Parts: sequence; structure tokens; C-alpha cells
Amino acid sequence: MESRTNEQKPKFKRICVFCGSRAGYKASFSDAALELGKQLVEKKIDLVYGGGSIGLKGLISMTVFNGGCHVLGVIPKALLSHEISETNGEVKIVEDMHQMKSEMSKHADAFIALPGGYGTLEELLEIIAWAQLGIHDKPVGLLNVDGYYNSLLSLFDKGVEEGFIQGSERNIVVIADTAAELLRKMEEYAPVHEKVAPKQSWEVDQLLEST
Repeated sequence: MESRTNEQKPKFKRICVFCGSRAGYKASFSDAALELGKQLVEKKIDLVYGGGSIGLKGLISMTVFNGGCHVLGVIPKALLSHEISETNGEVKIVEDMHQMKSEMSKHADAFIALPGGYGTLEELLEIIAWAQLGIHDKPVGLLNVDGYYNSLLSLFDKGVEEGFIQGSERNIVVIADTAAELLRKMEEYAPVHEKVAPKQSWEVDQLLEST
């Protein structure tokens, strides 16, 4: 009984991971995807991602699925023939990219970006903007493998310097070089920025749209 009482429950039940449908040229990118997958399994955290079985997406989904955790892949039907050859876990097919991002956000307690291309960058920036606007207050993590995101982080700093991003908003993104460190930082994350609109107002708007 005592061991059950002392066992610490994970802060996150499900984490959404944005990453490339290609593996990239460096082995360190694949290694990072595998390591993040192992960390999620170790902490008994389920995976939500953009579907597919190739590139970094395939590596992390396979690792989490084989480790016994649930995997939910959300993918637009137009991409089915391009990205799915063998499925790891549950697949939810949606109409378009907008619905895909909405579904991934709904099912996740936090977000992490591994290296990736335009799609990964777009997903990452939108989820950061949603945090800034007050749509969600979930942690957004950036796994900066081999400095892959250094230029993007410099652009964020330039945005602060030039007055387009508030200094407190720069802290929306949690950054680390390793999966273990990133998850630890995300567990400690607390928003410090002033949201553009309260979360409740966004939720009310969504309810009205659905009626």
C-alpha cells in the first residue's frame, strides 16, 4: 500500500509530438526521436502525432507503441497514401490540416517539437501562437537537437528586440538539448505571459460555432 501511495503519477497523460516525415541527414535526429520515445514509455505517457510511419514520425510512434503505450496518429485523408505504409497504433482520419491540428491539440496535455520541415515548423508556431492568445496553457517544448532550432530561436529573440514579441511571451517555449531534460523542464513549466484573451472566451466561441 505504501509503495502505491508514494508512486508519483506522471504530470502528462498524452504528449503531442511534431516532427519530420523524413529522418534528416544526421543520425542524431533519429537518435533523439528514439530517445524521446523511450522517455515517454518510461514515464507511461501516451503519444499523439500527425500520423504516418516514415521518418522521425515512424521512429517515435514505433518506439512508443512497442513500449506498450497508446499511440494516436491524426492524419488528413489526402495524405494517407503518402505517409502510411504500416500503422503504429490508432489512426484517426480527418478532413484537412485544420482539423488535424485541432484534434491533436484536444487530445494532448503538452507539445514537443523534434526537428522537421515546413509542416513541423507550422504546427509548432501555431501552437505557440495559441498559447500567446490564451487558447491553451499547455507546455510547448522544443528539443533542440544539435542546435537545429538555433536560427529559429534567434528569430524569436529578434522579435523581442524589435518589439513584436513581449519578453514574457518568449518564455512560452521550453527548450532543452535532451529528451529527459526537456520533459523535466516541461513538468515545471508555469505560464508567465499575459494572454490576449481568457481561455474561457475561446471555449465559448468554439461552443457557439458547433451549435
